[in-house]
Amino acid sequence: MDDVIRVMIVDDHQMVRDGLRVFLSVYDDINIVAEAGNGKQAIDLCVHVQPDVILMDILLPEMDGPTATRRIREDFPHIQIIALSNFVDEDLVQKAIRAGAIGYLLKDVHADQLVFAIRDAHKGRSTISSIAAHALIQASLHPIPLTGSLTDKEDEVLSLLVEGKTNKEIAEQFSLSPGTVRFHVSNILSKMGVSNRTEAVSLALQHGLTKRL
Repeated sequence: MDDVIRVMIVDDHQMVRDGLRVFLSVYDDINIVAEAGNGKQAIDLCVHVQPDVILMDILLPEMDGPTATRRIREDFPHIQIIALSNFVDEDLVQKAIRAGAIGYLLKDVHADQLVFAIRDAHKGRSTISSIAAHALIQASLHPIPLTGSLTDKEDEVLSLLVEGKTNKEIAEQFSLSPGTVRFHVSNILSKMGVSNRTEAVSLALQHGLTKRL
């Protein structure tokens, strides 16, 4: 087929990787191009194999699935990632989706459903299991508290992050040094309990955390 989807499997259990590879191998439009046993290996392999879609286990040694997902999406935004897990936990589902996963499925998913999810991910469409979707809905019903309240200046900086401004642009707008802006951004991430500005913006948009939104 002309449009073959290059897939990487990331799981710390060889048996799981073998099983996924075997039942995906019967589909002509799926090509398993790499396998990794942890998140760090997955990131390293992305440099060389450039998969279209990654099946990413959530719980991995050395570097967990959400962390690896975030790093890969930041460096290779064209690579789509489907999170796979043996169970559903509200926190894990949120972490995976906020890290940039386009889908969340349980490992007992039927082969055909998984292939449909891979094809949809390749086209930029999301697939989330009904149980995971329910977990997301339940999580959305409970506001995510800040670990510390933002100062007025931090709130202003967050508002500009939401607008897509760079640190340099924020520094120019407020007549601040780049170092001061980095300090404010670091405080914002810490207080919001997130690890990067993308997550901070997502959280701000979801929960109206800035005065200017």
